[in-house]
Amino acid sequence: MTDSKGVVVVTGMGGMGSAIAHRIGTGSTVILADFNERLLEREVESLALSGYDVVSRVVDVSKQDSVEALAADAAARGSVTAVVHTAGLSPVQAPIDAIMRVDLLGTALMLDAFGAVISSGGAGVFISSMAGTMASLDPEFELRLATTPTEHLLELAELASGAIPDPATAYVMAKRANQVRVRAASLAWGRRGARVNTISPGVISTPMGAAELEGPSGEMMRAMIAGSSTGRIGTPEDIAGVVDFLISSDASFITGTDLLVDGGVVASLQAPHS
Repeated sequence: MTDSKGVVVVTGMGGMGSAIAHRIGTGSTVILADFNERLLEREVESLALSGYDVVSRVVDVSKQDSVEALAADAAARGSVTAVVHTAGLSPVQAPIDAIMRVDLLGTALMLDAFGAVISSGGAGVFISSMAGTMASLDPEFELRLATTPTEHLLELAELASGAIPDPATAYVMAKRANQVRVRAASLAWGRRGARVNTISPGVISTPMGAAELEGPSGEMMRAMIAGSSTGRIGTPEDIAGVVDFLISSDASFITGTDLLVDGGVVASLQAPHS
């Protein structure tokens, strides 16, 4: 039986996903998806106690069958009006291979699966990173990242074992790939009457953000925050507000683009200093 209320799908319950689900899930059937069943149970309980209509699915976004099952479940429940993909791993959390499978391949699989079921008038938001905005990749490589069929994406020579020196580089490449791949996918989504964009957060106060601040790049990240025009770390609610805007009718003319939400970090790094 389908649900006339509409269906909202949010992946990743590590920080931003929870705030986003609370912000955009009112009046819809909310499907929460994560690999961590314990996190899912906690978030479902929180949303249900707040009056949301919420269900959960344990999903491995690096596996095609798992992602396609999530999309099929969402479509079976009603009109899929929004999908927000926040699931990902950071350099201090995972090795190169895991970052490639979750951050890069996972986004491509989600784009494909939900591009086939998103409703007319619906919208997708995929979380990238300011790291992708600061990436400096060869334009030909970026084109291949954007357009290579998903089943062959990890076969690119630049992504081969030994070609990527460290998890930080893998993360930058994956997040830039998210931006250009979503841009390319916006054409297919548009043929369904739907939109899709990326958001590139700066340093956000989540468990992932805290782990990075305690990691090898923590001192550099603190300096970037201090040098930004806002001078503060971001909150999950900052990102949830932008997601709310991008899936709304107010953003009906915005698709295939990336919105940098970093408190001014990139501007401060790129602007001339007196």
